[in-house]
Amino acid sequence: MNIYYAPLEGITTYLYRQLHNKYFGGVDKYFTPFISVFPDHYIKKRDEREIDPANNEGMKVVPQVLANSSKELVWIFKKLISMGYDEVNLNLGCPSGTVTAKGRGSGFLKEPDKLEIFFDEVFDALSDDAKMLSVKTRIGYLDASEMEHLSEIYAKYPIKELTIHPRIRKQFYKGVPDMEVFEKALMMSSCPVCYNGNVFTLDDYNKINDRYGYQDGSDLHDVNGDLSKDITLHYHMNTAGSADNKISSVMLGRGIVADPSLARQIKGGSHMDKAEFKEFRRALEAMYKENLKDGNNVFNKMKEMWFYMSQSFEGSEGYIKNILKSKSYAEYLAAANTLEGNCDIKSGPNASPVSF
Repeated sequence: MNIYYAPLEGITTYLYRQLHNKYFGGVDKYFTPFISVFPDHYIKKRDEREIDPANNEGMKVVPQVLANSSKELVWIFKKLISMGYDEVNLNLGCPSGTVTAKGRGSGFLKEPDKLEIFFDEVFDALSDDAKMLSVKTRIGYLDASEMEHLSEIYAKYPIKELTIHPRIRKQFYKGVPDMEVFEKALMMSSCPVCYNGNVFTLDDYNKINDRYGYQDGSDLHDVNGDLSKDITLHYHMNTAGSADNKISSVMLGRGIVADPSLARQIKGGSHMDKAEFKEFRRALEAMYKENLKDGNNVFNKMKEMWFYMSQSFEGSEGYIKNILKSKSYAEYLAAANTLEGNCDIKSGPNASPVSF
C-alpha cells in the first residue's frame, strides 16, 4: 500500500516536508499545497518555491493545482512536466469558501456538465501525457448522491489515480466519512483509487487496509514507489470497476500532522517517542526562525503546528490553550515547554473514527 501525505495549506510547505522526511519518513508521495493559476499564466512566488525541484530533493513530490479552466490546467501541467515532475494532481476537494466561490476545488463539483467538458478539453490537449494527471475529489457538493454521476464522468478518462475523500463540501472535515458511497465509487472507478479521510492512527489505517487493501501480498508499485504500469493497465481495462474493488493507496492528512510518525508506523516502524518529538520540534522552530525572519511569524506558525501536534500528548487540553493564547515568542516557548514537560506521548491508538 502506498502512503501519501496530503497538503495542508500553510503547514506542509517544502520546509516542513524536508524535515518530516528527514526525521520520520514512511511517505511514498508528498503533495504540495494547492497552486493557483492567475490570468496571463502567473503563479505566486510562494508557489514557485514549492515546486522548485531543488527544494524537493530526496522525496517523491506531486504538485497539486486548482483550476476550472482547461487552458489554465494545461499550461501549469506542461510547466510542471517540463520541470521533471511525472504527476500533477487536480484538486476537486477543497471546501474553502474563497475557493468554491470561484468554482474551483469542490466548487467545481456542483457543475458536472462543465466538469465533463473541462476534462474533454484537458485530455484532448494533453494527449498521451494526460496519463500523468491524477484527481482528488469529494463525493459531492450538496449531497452524496452526486457521486454516482461524478463517478461516471471520472470513469471516462485515463486518470492516473483518483483520491476520494468521502465527505461533501458543506461537511468540511466534520462528521464521519460516508463509506457506503465510497464503496460504490470504488466499484465504479476505472482507475486506481486512493482513500483519504479520518485516518488518525495505525488502528484506523489497519481497518481501511483490512477492508479495501490487497491481503495476498500483491505489489501494486514499481521500484520507485509509483503505481506499476501493469496494475494501472488492469484498472483502465476493468471498466466495470476498479481492480478487484481494492484501493491502491491511502492519503494521510490531519492524522500525520498530529503524529508525524504515523506513516512510519504503517510501514512497520516505531511510534514516535518524546525525545524524537523534542528534536523534531526544535528543528521546526530553528527552520522557521531562519526562513521567516519575523519572530511573530515564527511563533504563529508553530501555534498552527501545535494545534495538531498536541493531539499526540496525553492530557494536553489545558496546556494547548496557553500555547494558542501566547502573544510573543517567549510566551509561546514557555507554554510549549510546559506541555512537553508535563504530558506524555500517547502510546496506543485512540478510538477509531472510521466505521463501517
